[in-house]
Amino acid sequence: MAAIARWCLRHRLVAVLIWLFALGGAATAAGFAGSAYSNDYEVPGTESGRATDLLQRGFTDLGGDTDTVVWHTSGSTVRATDVEQTMTRTLHAIEELPGVGGVTGPYGSMGAGQISADGRTAYATVTFDHQADAIAPEQAQALVDTAKAASADGLQVELGGMAVALTEAPSAHLSEAIGVVVAAVVLFLAFGSLAASMLPIATALVSVGTAYAGIVLLGHVMTVADFAPMLGMLIGLGVGIDYALFIVTRHRRGLRSGLSVTDAAQNAVATTGRAVVFAGATVCIALLGMLVLRLGFLNGVAIAASLTVVLAVAASVTLLPALLSFIGMRALSRRERRQLAERGPQPELPTGFAARWSAFVERHPKLLGAVAAVVMLVLALPTLGLHLGTSDQGNNPATATTRQAYDLLGEAFGPGVNGPLTIAAQLDGADDRLALDALPATLRDTEGVASVSPVIYNSGGDTAFVTVVPDSAPQSQRTSELVDRLRADVLPEAADNTSLRAHVGGVTASYDDFAEIIIGKLPLFVGVVIGLGCLLLLLAFRSIGIPLKAAVMNVAAVSSSFGVVVAVFQWGWGSELLGLGSAGPIEPFLPVIMVSVLFGLSMDYQVFLVGRMYEEWLETGDNRRAVRVGLAETSRVINSAAVIMISVFLAFVLSGDRVIAMFGIALAVAVALDAFVLRTLLVPALMHMLGGANWWLPGWLDRWLPRISIEAPDRGAGHAKIPGARSGEGGEAEPRPVRAEPVEPVH
Repeated sequence: MAAIARWCLRHRLVAVLIWLFALGGAATAAGFAGSAYSNDYEVPGTESGRATDLLQRGFTDLGGDTDTVVWHTSGSTVRATDVEQTMTRTLHAIEELPGVGGVTGPYGSMGAGQISADGRTAYATVTFDHQADAIAPEQAQALVDTAKAASADGLQVELGGMAVALTEAPSAHLSEAIGVVVAAVVLFLAFGSLAASMLPIATALVSVGTAYAGIVLLGHVMTVADFAPMLGMLIGLGVGIDYALFIVTRHRRGLRSGLSVTDAAQNAVATTGRAVVFAGATVCIALLGMLVLRLGFLNGVAIAASLTVVLAVAASVTLLPALLSFIGMRALSRRERRQLAERGPQPELPTGFAARWSAFVERHPKLLGAVAAVVMLVLALPTLGLHLGTSDQGNNPATATTRQAYDLLGEAFGPGVNGPLTIAAQLDGADDRLALDALPATLRDTEGVASVSPVIYNSGGDTAFVTVVPDSAPQSQRTSELVDRLRADVLPEAADNTSLRAHVGGVTASYDDFAEIIIGKLPLFVGVVIGLGCLLLLLAFRSIGIPLKAAVMNVAAVSSSFGVVVAVFQWGWGSELLGLGSAGPIEPFLPVIMVSVLFGLSMDYQVFLVGRMYEEWLETGDNRRAVRVGLAETSRVINSAAVIMISVFLAFVLSGDRVIAMFGIALAVAVALDAFVLRTLLVPALMHMLGGANWWLPGWLDRWLPRISIEAPDRGAGHAKIPGARSGEGGEAEPRPVRAEPVEPVH
């Protein structure tokens, strides 16, 4: 690390230009290539996946994405002459739009079922030439504009569908700007120097911008979800600013101690920079743990997010020292520069609230530990009611046209019309055809079915499908129970004594299958992530207790953050007020991604807090002093970093995207609990209670493990007494060697 820092400091202009060239080149390439995201939840081998395969092979003429135009009258009926003429003219205009393959309206001989029983609501289906991810936003906007032009007094026109949703896609620019501005204010308050406060922002923006362009290009070589770029920005801005904050803080400490700009920057990268690399590695390991699930949809998310973290770490240890060299002594505030010139270097004693809080925790570890545990437990309770499923346009904000179309259809035709099931079958002989022809009658008598379409055969007669409309909403548990009933009872009985093989597909079925796969593999995934994280901490801190406590703390942070997510998004506590739409299930991939991200981020604070404690323990062998000094010296920077990260994450709630808002709230809550409850309260309380057992390691394991160091200690630092510490209990403990051999740093 020291060699990297020296090179970047000696060639500071080259280092900056390399990063700017990387940003410009990646952005240019991404601009020419365009995006190619895909939200494919289908998992090969599942029931819904087999149904999709049958339809794709047997019905090559099914076309592309299907969207819906819904209109509702308040003073007459949809059959009124003026309404029929207006909408017929509108549907003809839609049919002439580029990219539209066909329109099926309610006013023809086959459209009676597209008019509600009360005659006040009707809908038409618009079929594009391509699937939604291949439709240009301009074509979707043309559809919306043409349909909306028919709106008038007494005639409401709304649209739904995946292509229409493209026109409501939120822009992350506002949320990014708000998060960055708040972070800049916090940094300025912490540093008192405008130049120093801008460096973490600049470093994060360059790395995140490069990563964003890289994610766009990544979408052309593998499946990448459309929310991956925003998720990458969310994570990248948070960790990028935080990592730079830690290094700048150490650099400023070096300047105040009398080091030159070059030496202070080099020392900061060689010490805290190693901790940053270690912390970033834990985040990437946690994210890449998603690869063990072997789900293409999540593989792209894992690699995209990891790319962002890698670039954030790289920028922190290369671009940042070059920028620190440019600003020189302006990394300190004017007051700090004046004091340094007048008084010279002064020893930095841990004073203020941080020192008083550290001493307070030492005096009352049991009480404070119990309070922290109760807080975490209460917030985690809603997690027990977690219901995985996929939100649809019924969960969009109430003002969105997709939400209004969804509600109009549900009220007029029943809730199941927004999520019909598709039963696809492959036929082999006359017996199979007879059995399938009899299936609609059986389905109509099945509990939970509202209506059934006739059987539709392909041109070869070897594949067919039936559309089943449930009497419950797509997200309802009753609809999932209907899917299970059809698969377990109805279809096997209908195919009895035949070779007919029918599979249930559709939105709800595919989402249920996806959630089932996720839940089934979640224990393996969590075990892998926790195991690898504990192994890294074991190597770094040479202790059994530290990794075990970290695992428990991380699980607590994840559980409590999920409790808040369930309350807000599943129970709907304030979701409409925040512009996040109505209550609904939690996305099935959210637990996996959040476990990865939260486990990695919580490890950051564990590394920076316990790393300082470990350094003090190695020098003094006094556990109380180690915990007290570590908490007093790191809590302020950890809390500042947490405030920045929380601000960035919460700003993304303003994006208007429900999935990104889930990530933002979950991450913000987890970081807040981790920094202000776990790392500054519960962890030090437990470490005080456990005493020297914190650092216990079996002798045979101690000899077997390689020796590494996360952060090399600054030599020559005095052991200052912390105000409020118990006298005679480590306040002025004499240093004593704990291990004969020195800790060997990793370069």
